[in-house]
Amino acid sequence: MESYKKEFIEFMVDSDVLKFGTFVLKSGRKSPFFMNAGGYVTGGQLIRLGEYYAKAIHHRFGEDFDVLFGPAYKGIPLSVATAMAFSRLYGKEVRYSSNRKEIKDHGDTGILLGSRIKDGDRIVMIEDVTTSGKSIEETFPILKAQGEVTVVGLMVSLNRMEKGQGGEMSALDEIRQTYGFDAGAIVTMEEVVSRLYNQPYKGKVIIDDAIKASIDAYYEQYGAK
Repeated sequence: MESYKKEFIEFMVDSDVLKFGTFVLKSGRKSPFFMNAGGYVTGGQLIRLGEYYAKAIHHRFGEDFDVLFGPAYKGIPLSVATAMAFSRLYGKEVRYSSNRKEIKDHGDTGILLGSRIKDGDRIVMIEDVTTSGKSIEETFPILKAQGEVTVVGLMVSLNRMEKGQGGEMSALDEIRQTYGFDAGAIVTMEEVVSRLYNQPYKGKVIIDDAIKASIDAYYEQYGAK
């Protein structure tokens, strides 16, 4: 496991963003774990978060893109923090963009905020986590409506590794198949378990035998093939 992945898992724990227990997801599934990027609220956290995203994007997609697009609302700070980190780490200036939930008809008009998107732009989408892929279904048409653009790929923070809307493949695999672009994550849930299961962190075992058993049971039902 790359060092930045291990650090990111520990960072999620330190930031109280990755939780274990019983959670009802938007999909209705009862999950033994939950990741909420809305928990990154301080300047220091956002600096580090942007750096982890930038490293993962650079590792997977390189530097041949122009825009980081973060779907509203959580994607807005993610795209801003990552664009700043990409400039700082790699000396590459990329623009950030996001969509509005409602089209603005005065002043800075349109459906986008941040950078406009134009013909020829190469775009990396950035989100917190994708369980079903529904958010991409909503935002992909917005990007394609801006002109002759290429979506290079999608980067999320955590690959939950569970069935998407189709009921067989993971959400990220469904996105690859449906839209024809790559999709990756800073870490997978498998990597999270590998780092935290019965491995003390700051004097505490985060994933003990009981939590591991509930995770295994969840994947028995919802795990992607």
